[in-house]
Amino acid sequence: MKKILALLLTLALLTSALAGCGGEKPEPTDEPSSEGGAVTEELRVSVDDYANGYVTDDNNRVFYEIFVGSFSDSDGDGVGDLKGILSRMDYLNDGDPASGKSLGVEGLWLTPVFASPSYHKYDVTDYYKIDPKFGTTDDLKTLIDACHARGVKLILDLPINHTGRLNAWFSAFVTARRSGNESDPYYDFYVAVDKNGPFPTGRSFTPIAGTDVCYESNFSEDMPELNFDSENVRQAVLDVAKYYLDLGVDGFRFDAAKYVYFGDNAVSEDFWDWYMKELRKIDPDVYAVAEVWDSDGITDIYFPSVNCFDFTVSGASGLISETAKGGNVNTYTSYVQRYIKKVSAMRDSALYTPFISNHDMDRAAGFLNVAGGNMKVAANLLILGPGSPFIYYGEELGMRGSRGGANTDANRRLAMLWGDGDTVKDPEGTTYGADKQIEDTALTQAADENSLLTYYKKVIAIREMNPEIARGQYQALSFSGTNVGGFISEWNGKTVCVLHNTLKTSITVDLKNATDKTFTTLAAVIGTDGTATLNGTSVTIGAQTSVVLR
Repeated sequence: MKKILALLLTLALLTSALAGCGGEKPEPTDEPSSEGGAVTEELRVSVDDYANGYVTDDNNRVFYEIFVGSFSDSDGDGVGDLKGILSRMDYLNDGDPASGKSLGVEGLWLTPVFASPSYHKYDVTDYYKIDPKFGTTDDLKTLIDACHARGVKLILDLPINHTGRLNAWFSAFVTARRSGNESDPYYDFYVAVDKNGPFPTGRSFTPIAGTDVCYESNFSEDMPELNFDSENVRQAVLDVAKYYLDLGVDGFRFDAAKYVYFGDNAVSEDFWDWYMKELRKIDPDVYAVAEVWDSDGITDIYFPSVNCFDFTVSGASGLISETAKGGNVNTYTSYVQRYIKKVSAMRDSALYTPFISNHDMDRAAGFLNVAGGNMKVAANLLILGPGSPFIYYGEELGMRGSRGGANTDANRRLAMLWGDGDTVKDPEGTTYGADKQIEDTALTQAADENSLLTYYKKVIAIREMNPEIARGQYQALSFSGTNVGGFISEWNGKTVCVLHNTLKTSITVDLKNATDKTFTTLAAVIGTDGTATLNGTSVTIGAQTSVVLR
């Protein structure tokens, strides 16, 4: 009860601050009001009912992607590591929602941590060994325990459609091929074709010296493709996942999922159907999300088996970016509603998984103007919505990074800007000039009430204080003649309404034109302008501002 009371006090102060984001801050009050900043009895009950007071107990949580080698360095070698992440848990989630000091994320996605010769670790040498630059298995266990103690889930990036060329599996495969030993279990471990062809269209192959075959190598000759027609391969990749689930991880992000059978989505989906059924036997609540970098029409093929990231809303030309820059919110919310309805019909546990950018994309601050407010609007659209949104490390600071003319992904994976002496360095191959990067760091932004980091903390807190946003029955609202839009969401008998104004002018809308639901309280207001009023069914929303009504 003390924790809940402390949380409510924090919420009162927080919502007061949010409502005054663009002007004078009103005094916190317990009375219902048409002004932002009120903490009403209805909201108190909602918090009190929610999982015994601020505990996310399902998969509808905000995740944070960490490119491990670029995040935080614990031993001074310039490379981020697991102990570095552990040292930053108070930044990510300090376990005390009443403190208001941490970002408040509820899940971590770690890019591959397995032994590998590259900086990115997507060419795995040994799935059962943590790369020495990152730490040890014991370090991973310690991090898992620290996450769980704070209600945070941890998932690992698991690249299994290919391995590294230095993997012992590949060495055994080459040995079997050179000896011609077809009874060797590794003989068919990787995809191989006769060196004289014919070669399947669109796929790449590399010859194996001393043999008459080539191995498939679509990403690189250093990344041979596993043969998933082999029962030995299927059992091997299942054993890897089981090992880490038994170790305590909560699930996986599956890299390049559509390339298990290159160019054949239907057969690839058959594999994921088998694989996910096996994983759910081990852990029915396993968190799983696949990278199927394609249109919705292709991800639809995979959703009956596994959740997929929503690439339609991501990137410079994605729906979140386009909407955040003054686009029509009604278009965005209508899309989200159709998407959720569609995938929910495919599988009961299907999860909406949006994001703005990730380690394979140019950073969001390059295509969303931070000073102009676009980045804050995008954060509202992403986080004040359903499902399980993902934030890319440094996104909350407005970090920059893009391929540019150098055409290297290292420029998208630059060292986290801590500002406190952390020795983590940019990855090898980086060409992104320091003069292009922002000057503000996590340290300076944490002390700035108006910083982007502080803003992200507040948006995540609003989402958690209104659990219906993430978990409820999503219903898009349609407002004609205006770019303002939103949705209502009902969960456990309670309903919230979220509205977004992406324009740089204040807008008034009448709720009776979009819903017959009644809302009496402004539970939260956040934005560039950060002001709003609720008078009956009429809502006035400040520029680039979002509101939560109860």
